[in-house]
Amino acid sequence: MKLRRLESHEEMYKWMLLALLWVAYFIHQGSRQIYPSILPQIKEYFGEGSSAKMGAVMTAFAFTYGVTVLFSGLASDFLRRKWMIVFGVLTFCSGIFLSGFVASIGLMIFTYGVLNGLGQGCYYPPASSLLGQHFEKNRSTAFSILQTAQYLGIIVCSLFAGYIGNIPSVGGYEGWRLAFFSVGGAGIIWALVLSFLMRYSRELMAKKSPAGDDAATLKDALLVMVRKPSAIILGLVFGMNVCIDIGYKTWMPDFLQEVHDLEPAAAAFNAVIWSYIGAFIGIMIGCRITDRLAAGGRKVIRFETTSVGFLLTAPFAVLMAFLGNDILCYVSLFFFGFSRGVYDSSLFASLFDVVQPKYRATGMGIMLCFGFIIGSVSPTVLGWIRDMLNPQYAIASLSICCLSAVALLMIAKFFFFDKDYEES
Repeated sequence: MKLRRLESHEEMYKWMLLALLWVAYFIHQGSRQIYPSILPQIKEYFGEGSSAKMGAVMTAFAFTYGVTVLFSGLASDFLRRKWMIVFGVLTFCSGIFLSGFVASIGLMIFTYGVLNGLGQGCYYPPASSLLGQHFEKNRSTAFSILQTAQYLGIIVCSLFAGYIGNIPSVGGYEGWRLAFFSVGGAGIIWALVLSFLMRYSRELMAKKSPAGDDAATLKDALLVMVRKPSAIILGLVFGMNVCIDIGYKTWMPDFLQEVHDLEPAAAAFNAVIWSYIGAFIGIMIGCRITDRLAAGGRKVIRFETTSVGFLLTAPFAVLMAFLGNDILCYVSLFFFGFSRGVYDSSLFASLFDVVQPKYRATGMGIMLCFGFIIGSVSPTVLGWIRDMLNPQYAIASLSICCLSAVALLMIAKFFFFDKDYEES
């Protein structure tokens, strides 16, 4: 009877934990779109003429996040994950809240870029580890539910920041400052809620490695990946993916305001909604087709699917930049997102085809770190192109990243894949 009560309490707690982490992830993902959604208002307020300098805020964020997430993943194995999560949420939300007080872009780079990136990098590895521990039998369901927080967070926070950022002034504070205060303040409160309601979770089941099969170290994983040209290429390809993702998210709301003359809230909303609808459909179709062909014995299919996705993305990056009609731009955004969904469905899984199971978790952390450091330059470079040429060429330049990724994947497929392939 006592054992049954314990099992019942554990069942209730794991769903409460999922709800707590869902809200935190909603803020985690949604807060990334606050700055891009109100970028034109911030630029106008500070009288900043350099778009490259405005883009440097997101460059600082991506670089800091990339470095932090690797070490956060390693630290999750021996530090208390509850307090890592609380620290992460409290840090990035404090950075966002403080962004509402800044008096220069330099300070914004520190608060929204560095502090935000540091905190966000500390959140996801321990959070995903906890969910994996508590949802052993229905892990896919738990992570699918958590994933909905990403889509909703980005869409809702984009719309909210775009709307409130257009308010002239409330209590002596400009509307764009209120966007930082609102989301950052809510996150700080949620960090306190997490500290009270989350508990220290011990391992539910001791899982010892077989004799002689020690856990992979960072050094071991680095050596394995360096010796696998296909793995190195995937790191570069993921860097192209981050360039596209963070560059598009940073500058698309500004593009729609300036080129299509949309109001800030409408620009922020339309910049993400059509692309995310397309991405969801693309992922669902891409993963089903790829898994079926892989089960049929086509080993290189994930590399091929990723290549096709990047190749399809390139023309739509150009079309959404140069089609002057609003509806045609939104249609292009949908297919831009759909094509990205196709390559997203196979990009991460491709690494598992060329890295031994023992090194996959650490290898994924290395790839994330590598990719975010490479991709962090995108917002600054696109800002520079915007100033030197125009917003259309800045958005269209994302197609260069797409074609570069295709070229890299073809090199891996034809020259290295057969030698690097690892059976699961």
